[in-house]
Amino acid sequence: MTSSRHLPRVLLTDPIDAREAARLGESAEVLAFDEADPLGLTEAIERADFVVVRRTIPEAALSRAHRLRALVRHGAGLDFIPVEAASRLGIAVTNTPSVNARSVAEHVFGLVIGLARRIAENDAGIRGGEWQALRAAANATSEISGKTLGLIGYGDIGQAIGQIARNGFGMDVLAATRRPRADERGISFCQLGAIAARADILVVACPLSDETRNLVSQEIIAAMQPHAILVNVARGPIVDEAALAAALHAGRLGGAALDVYCEQPLPPDSPIRTAPNTILSPHVAGVTAEAMARMSRDAVSDILEMIADQRPKNLVNVDAWPQIHARWRSMPDF
Repeated sequence: MTSSRHLPRVLLTDPIDAREAARLGESAEVLAFDEADPLGLTEAIERADFVVVRRTIPEAALSRAHRLRALVRHGAGLDFIPVEAASRLGIAVTNTPSVNARSVAEHVFGLVIGLARRIAENDAGIRGGEWQALRAAANATSEISGKTLGLIGYGDIGQAIGQIARNGFGMDVLAATRRPRADERGISFCQLGAIAARADILVVACPLSDETRNLVSQEIIAAMQPHAILVNVARGPIVDEAALAAALHAGRLGGAALDVYCEQPLPPDSPIRTAPNTILSPHVAGVTAEAMARMSRDAVSDILEMIADQRPKNLVNVDAWPQIHARWRSMPDF
């Protein structure tokens, strides 16, 4: 370990909560990534000690980032970060689990109620001079109370969704998880195929991984009831988007409420754009002022711990901790 010192440099790939950025700025040089920077994200990462991650990090950038100590995910999902490569190089990876679960859960029910009660259509119709036709069409809308909600994934977000479904709407809740488990009070754990066949509303709330990619396949979509609604607030590639669009256009599915897509932003020629009975939002389910503040708080706290040469609270690649600390010890002190 050498005696030379420098102010830690923290790169923000995207903005974080202003108060937490100011707190971080008391101990580090905080740099915001500039889309117009001709050097690009890879070169910006090379100049950083820590990176707060809100977009995909190129794996190739890590081997060239010789001063990088940690990738700090501002959020829970780790698909933005090449975790295995980081672990191999001794780069810490952290995230901010649980803090936006309630925000995502609330967004789910906003989407579902909006779709089930045709709220956007009513608003647009009134502004277009309709009234009687909208009132007549209301006879075909439905309540969600007492219906069956299926969950794909039962982590923090799935549990928050299930709690609102049970306690707020008196729904029966079914959940599919990677590991078999006994039923809990108010929650029945089943195989995905069985849930798809029974659910009035099927919500995708699991992480994206090799195992979950295309998990909601053409077969699962075909197994759903014709009136059922599919909701995706997880990651786009978990759902076979082409099969979903085809089912919607053919009238084989009651509707879809989507916050995430296989390609983001959603391409202009995507058949999802013209699918009937859909509500679309731009990957904002977990983004509220409160959630941003909580995610930023946890991310900054982990960075400050690491600046002090401490193991961060939310370390993801725990098994790589010896390599991580050895890498840090080989670097100049702050």
